[in-house]
Amino acid sequence: MTGPDTSAAAADPVGTPVTLLIADDDEVTRSGLRVLLTAQPGITVVGEAADGIDAVEQARRLRPDVVLMDVRMPRCNGIEATRQLLADPSTAPPKVVVITTFENDDYVTAALSAGAAGFVLKRLPVRKIAETVRVVASGEAILFPAALRRMVAARPLDSAKALPKAALTGREEEVLRSMATGLSNPEIARTLTVSLETVKTHVGNVLTKLGAQNRTHAVVIAYESGLVVPGFTD
Repeated sequence: MTGPDTSAAAADPVGTPVTLLIADDDEVTRSGLRVLLTAQPGITVVGEAADGIDAVEQARRLRPDVVLMDVRMPRCNGIEATRQLLADPSTAPPKVVVITTFENDDYVTAALSAGAAGFVLKRLPVRKIAETVRVVASGEAILFPAALRRMVAARPLDSAKALPKAALTGREEEVLRSMATGLSNPEIARTLTVSLETVKTHVGNVLTKLGAQNRTHAVVIAYESGLVVPGFTD
């Protein structure tokens, strides 16, 4: 499995301090993550939530930069909680990172389509989870291309309808394909031999035309629509 693009974090491993809310119904997991992530440079855990309703309420009250969101929780699962957080027009919503045990969890694809900025596996070393939190907070996406392809191939979603109607230009399609391989904006700029500002403009146009909440959602649409063919190897 290809790991997340952490080039931004590698260049600046701490950067601006990131505030984090952890949502997981398992108290041991939640407490363990809090202790381990608090010890990581540049991360401040501001709260914990035991279910989706609590996660939404605390996120609106504490205004964290990132919510680390388990998907299988009582009362309100992480998918619906993500949807509610990102649909709230009253405040700037936090970035949501889904944390899961299995990379082929059906809930993960649904959470990405709901607007989550990416996902991370619970079995990863804590430093990798911390990198994920920092990179997402900086505005990038966390993609595991092979795992995402597996999930989309197994469970296509209705957002596939968005691409045929989007009328992307040839260059915008190139940028979307590059996003689907997990490339960051600087890497896309180098690959296509264009400026970083040009890439940012194209990414913004792609998101707007697809009606995608973020670049991860746009990549899900690309796979579902057939612009990028799902496969099982990188």
